[in-house]
Amino acid sequence: MTDSVEQQHHPLPRWRSFLALCKPRVVALICFTAIIGMYMAVPGAVPGHILLWGNLGIFLAAASAATINQVVDAKADAIMNRTQSRPLPQGEIPPWQALVFAGVLGGSAMLMLTFLVNPLTAALTFGSLIGYAFVYTMYLKRATPQNIVIGGIAGAAPPALGWVAVTGQLDPEALLLVIIIFIWTPPHFWALAIARREEYSLAAVPMLPVTHGVEFTRLHILLYTILLLLVTMLPFVFGLSGGFYLIGALALGGRFFWWVIKLYRGGDDLVAMATFRYSIIYLMLLFAVMLIDHYL
Repeated sequence: MTDSVEQQHHPLPRWRSFLALCKPRVVALICFTAIIGMYMAVPGAVPGHILLWGNLGIFLAAASAATINQVVDAKADAIMNRTQSRPLPQGEIPPWQALVFAGVLGGSAMLMLTFLVNPLTAALTFGSLIGYAFVYTMYLKRATPQNIVIGGIAGAAPPALGWVAVTGQLDPEALLLVIIIFIWTPPHFWALAIARREEYSLAAVPMLPVTHGVEFTRLHILLYTILLLLVTMLPFVFGLSGGFYLIGALALGGRFFWWVIKLYRGGDDLVAMATFRYSIIYLMLLFAVMLIDHYL
């Protein structure tokens, strides 16, 4: 709340308000996993033009989706402490300008990916944008407590987008990376939802802890995390990664499981937030270990 009050008295420079619409930290993680997908697709170096234009196109598309998400969720964001300081609730940018901004970003991304990378990457990226910005944000988010599970496929796509940018085709190996993020998303987001359940309730967003309670959500976080630990073994099982990755995945997964067990046994909101934060570090390090293993 303090941050939002301070921002009311000291508004961001206009360019920074538009940058905030892009959710740059979230989009950076998206691009990071896309880059891993690119490098995992080839035995050597990724062509420089693909690395540049592919990631810039994916970044712009993700930023466009993030902006549309904030336009749709502006009223809910104004209610929740976590999101009150965003540009739209603060009145720093009119919604119509945000939509024009999203259109420019999305259109630029599609042109860039189509003509400077390949049409399949553009098509899959466009599908992910539609899936997140419209299907998830406009419908699923308020339609079912399984919103983040069903809508998670859009957020899980970046490694496949990176893979296709390099190869021009969607190979089964790329789907292994997608599955990891897809299974990671529910325990990651539900941990946050536990800590912010009262805010989601006020905003009328039917997150799992709101509709089914904290105990039920803790159980499902545990079950999904067990499934995640199994799924992260698939790159090793199918020969995409080697022993270094296996050791890293087991070590990182063991730490994640420790936090989840702590949360399951009655951890408070602080434990839930710590679990959420570690889940982000976990995913980044897991993919980093995968990349290192690829070149060993």
